[in-house]
Amino acid sequence: MNRGILQTPLGTAIIEGDENGISRMFLSDEISTDQNPPRQLAEAIRQLKEYFEGQRKEFDLKLNPSGTTFQKQVWSLLQNIPFGKTYSYLQLSRELGDPKAVRAVAAANGRNPLWILVPCHRVIGSNGSLTGYAGGLWRKKWLLEHEQLSVQQTLF
Repeated sequence: MNRGILQTPLGTAIIEGDENGISRMFLSDEISTDQNPPRQLAEAIRQLKEYFEGQRKEFDLKLNPSGTTFQKQVWSLLQNIPFGKTYSYLQLSRELGDPKAVRAVAAANGRNPLWILVPCHRVIGSNGSLTGYAGGLWRKKWLLEHEQLSVQQTLF
C-alpha cells in the first residue's frame, strides 16, 4: 500500500492506495509533506490541491474502499450529491428504497474511508443541522462553506 501526504487547510491528508485505486483518505494531526508522492497517488494529490484552491468540483479518480455491500451502496450514492448541494440522511435512505434505514445510512456515512473524495460532508440532518462528522463539525462547516463560495464565484 502506497501513502501520499498533502497539507490542507483542515489538516494533513493521508492518502493510501495502489494500482487498484485509492482505498483510504483521512486527516492526521501530524505535519508533514511528501515531496515525491508515489506515482499511483500523484493524480489524487493534484486533484485535491485543485479542490482546496477552488478549481475542482468533481474528482476523477479510481477508488477502491473496503466495506460491506450496504456501505458501498451508500458511498456510491454520496458520490452523486452535486458539489455545493446537501442531502439529508432521510433522502439517502429513500434513494436506497428504505426510508426507515436512516440510522444505517448514517452509520455507513460515518464509516466512509475516503474523506472528501466520497463527499459525506454533504449530508446533513433533515432539519438542516450539521450532524455528526468524524473529522469534527468545524471541518464539515468549513467544507460546506468552501463549496458554497466556489459555487457563488462561478455565477458571475
